[in-house]
Amino acid sequence: MTSTATKTYASDVAFTDTVKSIQARKGSRPAYARMEAGGSWEQAITGDLKREIESQTSVFIATANAAGQPYIQHRGGPAGFLRVLDEHTIGFVDFAGNRQFITQGNLEENPKAQLFLIDYAHQRRIKVWGTARVMEGDEALVRRLMPQGYRARPEQVVLFTVTAWDVNCPQHIPQRIEAGDVREAIESRDRRIAALEAEIERLQGGQPRAHEDGAALPRS
Repeated sequence: MTSTATKTYASDVAFTDTVKSIQARKGSRPAYARMEAGGSWEQAITGDLKREIESQTSVFIATANAAGQPYIQHRGGPAGFLRVLDEHTIGFVDFAGNRQFITQGNLEENPKAQLFLIDYAHQRRIKVWGTARVMEGDEALVRRLMPQGYRARPEQVVLFTVTAWDVNCPQHIPQRIEAGDVREAIESRDRRIAALEAEIERLQGGQPRAHEDGAALPRS
């Protein structure tokens, strides 16, 4: 049986001894120790997480080079551009961009990476730790992961292997709604209004609707 002193947890990927020391000094260590004892962070992609990942249209990927210099890159695409391939692997096509290749260079020196996903509409953020690698020249994999009908030039594929993940609280996340979702909601409202107006006219026996001042409204 592993002793408590040497036991490791999934959250140790972020909670180093230095971090735990700071938590102890600032009073939050007991709460996180209870979290660890209760099972710590998830290490496999659950069904719920899969649905959240594949609904995203945006993701940030953090890497660092061999010298420890960090870099964050944004990647986006239509819902589904992020694909869960199995319970430990996320894949996506890396579309051609400014061709700086900083992320790829960092990963060749240091494969450790993190994905940061944020859902502004529901004020929810997910942090995913792991390692990543770039797959060049795998046309079959590109075809498998390329979003159908999306107008972008695929360059290569990034495969991310999940080590651990955690969901943060919604505090301080501004609530923003995707323009496409707003447009769909307005169109749905307008269709509902049109249907209700048609039903009112039908119930009135085909008579024109009356304005609030009693005057008849012209037929549209």
